[in-house]
Amino acid sequence: MSLKSIGAKIFASIIHNRNQKWISNPVATQQKVFESLLATAKETQFGKDHNFGQISSYTDFAKNVPVRDYEGLKDYVEKVVNGEEDILWPGKPLYFAKTSGTTSGAKYIPLTRESMPFHIQAARNAILGYIHETGKADFVDGKMIFLQGSPELDEKHGIKFGRLSGIVAHFVPAYLQKNRMPSWETNTIDDWETKVDAIVAETYNEDMAVISGIPSWVQMYFEKLQQKEGKKVGDIFKNFNLFIYGGVNYEPYRAKFENLIGRKVDSIELFPASEGFFAYQDSQTEKGMLLLLNSGIFYEFIKADEFFTEAPRRYTIGDVELGVNYVLIISTNAGLWGYNIGDTIAFTSLSPYRVIVTGRIKHYISAFGEHVIGKEVETALKLAMEGTMVSVNEFTVAPQINPENGLPYHEWFIEFENEPHDMDAFALKIDGAMRKQNVYYDDLIVGNVLRTVVITKVQKNGFQEYMKSIGKLGGQNKLPRLANDRKIVDFFK
Repeated sequence: MSLKSIGAKIFASIIHNRNQKWISNPVATQQKVFESLLATAKETQFGKDHNFGQISSYTDFAKNVPVRDYEGLKDYVEKVVNGEEDILWPGKPLYFAKTSGTTSGAKYIPLTRESMPFHIQAARNAILGYIHETGKADFVDGKMIFLQGSPELDEKHGIKFGRLSGIVAHFVPAYLQKNRMPSWETNTIDDWETKVDAIVAETYNEDMAVISGIPSWVQMYFEKLQQKEGKKVGDIFKNFNLFIYGGVNYEPYRAKFENLIGRKVDSIELFPASEGFFAYQDSQTEKGMLLLLNSGIFYEFIKADEFFTEAPRRYTIGDVELGVNYVLIISTNAGLWGYNIGDTIAFTSLSPYRVIVTGRIKHYISAFGEHVIGKEVETALKLAMEGTMVSVNEFTVAPQINPENGLPYHEWFIEFENEPHDMDAFALKIDGAMRKQNVYYDDLIVGNVLRTVVITKVQKNGFQEYMKSIGKLGGQNKLPRLANDRKIVDFFK
């Protein structure tokens, strides 16, 4: 065992013990964050506009600060982008994470001197938590790769901006720099396919121990490695034993990954976003990710099935229940207030508070009142594949409201790696799993309002071609699992 791995174990133990202080006092921790945020921002324009100086309780806060999405905060954000100070948070932000919005065009999410360290600490602590739990630390001596956006940044009014993953690349600790891949030059390549080819060329003969990225894009990397070497990824990288991912559910990819790698490897799930680093997997045996309650973020939760009502109730951490689908609302030390990030979560544990991501509040199918969410379609596909040789590269689901013949239905567009021998039977398995999860969907099938699931096969790399056609191939871009319209799937027709 190297000195580096011994040091990692010691550090992991220190961080674990430090974390127990806030984990064991969740409500008090969130109250402290809440009070600190209000006190710091009360002299900002937003603070004055929303009476921060007079707010003495959460009830006051909820009355004065409405829930908003990016559009609702856009007037304030634009002032910050134009160089004005003390608007959402004291001074100016250090960076803007630039993302592509579906309704707002480009979105500029502020990253401040106070918020930025928590993005770095959370990623570090996820790895240290794994070391503390498992005792495995040898991987710190191997190479690590993080498939991410370009670290090249632009600047406007003295504030640099770029992709979050590119910004974070500037904060990689010195002790990891020698192990980190790919090179800076390769990381700055904009075209994703060219970039992955360059990463393969740089890494295929290295001792890769940790690989991290969004599963769909890591899959492309693995496939190109296999094409080049003619071997399983686990044979190319004999010491590769840890996969770190975020952004999408890994389960639909797991069987495919294990086939590409040739064996099982441990994994750590992360829940990062431009707006904040919310949670990470803290246990290899317990379901869900540890919600980070001490990271400069005050959390609120609204039940997803009440979200679009006139005045939905806002819950704080002490009020949440297991298994309920909540819309995640945040107020942060980057100057986001009552902000709806668009993600839905459910709690798997209340001691400690662990969550799973269940989907996006805007990504659902409810063409007939069924309100099917992302978690349900992912679970249905997983259950249908169990005990079979079927494997799937990618999929999305859309309603077919006006079929040429018969009843309307949910149409599943699936890119198979290994397709089922009996497609109709496989579709019925999916349909059965959907009916067990969603009573409204079941009622529609029983009432002959909908017919059962219809599967449409997508050709190899079809989803990559779709993402490329809309300029979102690679990086942190993700394919929506489902939509209430047919804008995505019309591409395949």
